[in-house]
Amino acid sequence: MRQSQLFTKTRKLAPKDEVAKNAQLLIRGGFIHKEMAGVYDLLPLGMRVAENIKRIVREEMNAIGGQEIIMSSLQRKELWEKTDRWDDEKVDVWFKSELKSGGEVGFGWSHEEPITDMMKNYVDSYRDLPKYTYQFQTKLRNELRSKSGIMRGREFVMKDMYSYSIDEKAHKEFYDKVTAAYLKVFERVGLGDRTFLTFASGGAFTQFSHEFQTLCETGEDTVYLNRDKKIAINKEVLTDEVLTQLKLKRDDLEEVTAAEVGNIFSFGDVKSKELDLYYKDEKGKKKPVILGSYGLGITRLMGVLVEVFADDKGIVWPEEVSPYKVHLISISGGNSDVVAEADHVYKLLAEHGIEALYDDRDVRAGEKFADADLIGISKRLVMSEKTLSEGGVELIHRKDGTTAMVPEIAIIERLTEKK
Repeated sequence: MRQSQLFTKTRKLAPKDEVAKNAQLLIRGGFIHKEMAGVYDLLPLGMRVAENIKRIVREEMNAIGGQEIIMSSLQRKELWEKTDRWDDEKVDVWFKSELKSGGEVGFGWSHEEPITDMMKNYVDSYRDLPKYTYQFQTKLRNELRSKSGIMRGREFVMKDMYSYSIDEKAHKEFYDKVTAAYLKVFERVGLGDRTFLTFASGGAFTQFSHEFQTLCETGEDTVYLNRDKKIAINKEVLTDEVLTQLKLKRDDLEEVTAAEVGNIFSFGDVKSKELDLYYKDEKGKKKPVILGSYGLGITRLMGVLVEVFADDKGIVWPEEVSPYKVHLISISGGNSDVVAEADHVYKLLAEHGIEALYDDRDVRAGEKFADADLIGISKRLVMSEKTLSEGGVELIHRKDGTTAMVPEIAIIERLTEKK
């Protein structure tokens, strides 16, 4: 992408009513557009980051046997009434609407009910199990307050997976696989050393659950962390009973601020009994299916990455989620040879499948560098009269600012080398 053709532009200031750092920087960098409180549009740069996060998550979900689907956001009232989760007193985040033909529908904040009802078409015998399905889908939640940017929105993209197993033993085995897969996701996006499995309340889902909490100064949760055991307890469930269950001592826990980036729930056979999802075992006996639910916020994770890694100049994307592999910047000063060489490098990158954002704009060098710092692409290649005279390009790493002169012949190798 030539930056001159990118329809978005950077801005010096964020909207006055935007208080969250992640949203301020993402708006200024041209990644998102704010529609209203808690509602944001993904722009081209933001789409690329979100798709990179989804790619990582998709790879890890597929690796443990997940099959991708996508379901409707419209929810049948009668289905949720069966499980007693339609009532606003029980679930207070519903968006609901009247149908012109009569009746009421909801807009999906979660999908346990419809996907479990759907599974009745595909599960009859023990031979039909297990089944693991997941989707990337826009969720709608009528949050009372939305002041954390894309970390807590009224509309957001989530990966939700659902597992259907024959018994608790099989369910627990898969539950542990998902836990490991989630930790691998957070490792790949650069948050592995600061994200911890956390014991928490199930809220509108179950009595208890597990969360994945990332240490973050602007997070909304207080958790108590045991670094040695790499486990934490959410403040809301910190009791002597829970400490005993987890074999932890209060004095060994450190109080930290964190942001929830994922959660997993065990529903047991409750949903299956409520929605009549049964299978026949080897002896022909009718038994309820065991359900697990696993959520991971895609746009939420994007916001957390900004909060955790941004510096005083702008966003700093980890390499695996960076919107482009490299930011190519031409500082020509009117020198046509520099422009020609930058065009040549841009084509060279494309020929080797390396996606680049090419700043070919006719603006001052200072503006280009300031925009590059704000946008935060992990690697930067700079072409100038100086680099032209030395027969190469300047490679700059956004994370630590380290620089190196790279001969043109070695550009591809340096950008594709394994660390």
